[in-house]
Amino acid sequence: MDELRALIARHARPDMTTIIDDVLVSRTTAGGPPAPSMSGTILAFVAQGRKRIALGERVYDYRAGQYLVASIDMPITGNYVGISPSEPALGLGLVLKPELVAELLLTGDLPKAAGTPEGLAVSDASPELIDAVTRLARLLDQPRDARALAPLIKREILWRVMTGEQGAVVRQLGAQDSSLSHIARAVRWIRENYAESFKVENVARIAGMSESAFYRNFQAVTAMSPIQFQKQIRLQEARLLLATNSDVTSVSHRVGYDSPSQFSREYRRQFGAPPSRDAKLRLQPAL
Repeated sequence: MDELRALIARHARPDMTTIIDDVLVSRTTAGGPPAPSMSGTILAFVAQGRKRIALGERVYDYRAGQYLVASIDMPITGNYVGISPSEPALGLGLVLKPELVAELLLTGDLPKAAGTPEGLAVSDASPELIDAVTRLARLLDQPRDARALAPLIKREILWRVMTGEQGAVVRQLGAQDSSLSHIARAVRWIRENYAESFKVENVARIAGMSESAFYRNFQAVTAMSPIQFQKQIRLQEARLLLATNSDVTSVSHRVGYDSPSQFSREYRRQFGAPPSRDAKLRLQPAL
């Protein structure tokens, strides 16, 4: 772990990108209050520090030596806990690709998941997984070797997770007809059309499920109803828009609210301050 921490600290960039496709590294020195973001579809390994994430009513804590799997891009709220410039949070992420999961599913006799797994899951990393993650990080110092060896090690990491405690979460990502793939279609539609009103039965049809099965599975994966999920997306998009547009009414309409007052109430409930005040606070320079 000491070697992995040193590699991450040395190669961390502000945008988290690295020379290896789909591999991210992060170094965070300040915790701050919980902030909203999208999870992405990712395997996130913690080398140092601790992070707390909320998805709907569920709360996930993960720390050094553990990993988090996000099988669907979902609106979350999270922050690092107990970190400082001298003890920063250090992590490595691997973007999950459904096509690679599907390819690995063909190479082994892996069990099918029973039911619908949650969209987020946390587990302790096995010694074999820690070793593979460290070898991948070493390639950040070896660009020529990385081109040939990184794809092999990424496959190994994915295989370790697919055959581990949270394997069902990842395996469903690569199965075309899994309940997770059906919910993923609905999630993509809601994200692309978040400003539109919709009936649950219509989105269930897009997902290829009955309304009752869709509603049950959607909540199992996201810890939210479809309408609650849409509201989270709307409010996060509004917060981004308010960074460049101070007209609260126009922003509220743009993200799909008919009532600016309702928008302001829900925004304050979500972010702890009315829209205009929150935007001003976030634009103030740090002291």
